[in-house]
Amino acid sequence: MTRPVRVAIVGAGPAGIYAADALLKSEVCQDPGVSIDLFERMPAPFGLIRYGVAPDHPRIKGIVKALHQVLDKPQIRLFGNVSYPDDIDLDDLRSFYDAVIFSTGAEADRSLDVPGIELDGSYGAAEFVSWYDGHPEVPRTWPLTAEKVAVLGVGNVALDVARVLAKTADELLPTEIPDNVYQGLKQNKALEVHVFGRRGPAQAKFSPMELRELDHSPNIEVIVNPEDIEYDEGSIATRRENKQANMVAQTLENWAIRDVGDRPHKLFLHFFESPVEILGEDGKVVALRTERTELDGTGNVRGTGRFTDWDMQSVYRAVGYYSEELPKLPFDVASGTVPHEAGRVIAGDEHMASVYVTGWIKRGPIGLIGHTKGDANETVACLLEDRAAGRLAEPATPAPEAVEAFLESRNVRYTTWEGWHKLDAHEQALGAAQGRERIKVVERDGMLDASGAFVPAERPADV
Repeated sequence: MTRPVRVAIVGAGPAGIYAADALLKSEVCQDPGVSIDLFERMPAPFGLIRYGVAPDHPRIKGIVKALHQVLDKPQIRLFGNVSYPDDIDLDDLRSFYDAVIFSTGAEADRSLDVPGIELDGSYGAAEFVSWYDGHPEVPRTWPLTAEKVAVLGVGNVALDVARVLAKTADELLPTEIPDNVYQGLKQNKALEVHVFGRRGPAQAKFSPMELRELDHSPNIEVIVNPEDIEYDEGSIATRRENKQANMVAQTLENWAIRDVGDRPHKLFLHFFESPVEILGEDGKVVALRTERTELDGTGNVRGTGRFTDWDMQSVYRAVGYYSEELPKLPFDVASGTVPHEAGRVIAGDEHMASVYVTGWIKRGPIGLIGHTKGDANETVACLLEDRAAGRLAEPATPAPEAVEAFLESRNVRYTTWEGWHKLDAHEQALGAAQGRERIKVVERDGMLDASGAFVPAERPADV
């Protein structure tokens, strides 16, 4: 092969960009070279960093700077506002590329099978996160009338949701939140936020730094019941073997023994409380019923048969994300992932030639952003191994310009990497006018206009 290896990556979040970076660092990049196109259904890149990370976490959003360096490379093109499979499907991609990597991530909420989950006032955390992060595909308003709110789950997403609900709108104003989110949060009535976990402090999935950040707000009083600080042999072993778990447990212990202060908003962290039902009246949430659990010696828990009804007007479930099924690819409904071997997609008992996965669609929505690098390296290694063995299918039209012509023939209003720089500058200018670093544009058309997106030519009217 004398031409560069052509690779399509569907999904321009961290997983897809890390896969591009791994290709650029490979020997094949030197000879015969690589040519990489990233397809992203949103007008802007960066996936969950833009639409899944809380706005008051600029430290995590700083990862964008490193991703910028990858996308700045001349071997990479970005096609934003391009939806798989509506605008381009697997057969189309195979006709243009030697290999296709899917890195579409996970945006939906994993279901929780408890009675009352369908009540008005019961929400998925991912929906709320999309709202406060200015996702263009969710409503512009959010009902924030509840004074007492429950959050189910003990991971970082649960912390984000609880923290945003417990903070004041003015605390979040210096961040990049859009005006509709600021105005919505100004109406927030929440005075108490209760986070529930069915196991103990040693099993919490919080990151130590994220947990400690809860206590930095002058408006949030974090409260832990001393009776919830309990460990069995399995829990002690976890603390001994896992430094992060031990740091989380120590923080929770310190909070449990201190006096409760007078900050106006209370954020309770409850352990050993398993949600069993959301109670309602007239179709609306009025309470959460939990069963008290106890450790069984291994770090797992069992029910005690003791139940508590907590007065709540809304419930947010933060029990995990779930990936959407990708047409023309196999899908494991239970795990919400595409079946694979080390990133090679498996259909039936065979590998799908030239088709790969990386990130959450590959391994499920677990781990931090940095863990995605290992995924990408493994997947790209398999792709390069298949290329060396002659297992990649030859595309019919590998010329890079053929992709642009195809999208334009479909009247797809796509954005580019240059367009992202325009949108980035536009959002920063909006922020500077109010003394803020950035104000995020929410509306899709607004993003497309600011990006200078390709505008399909008008078709002549039928005569």
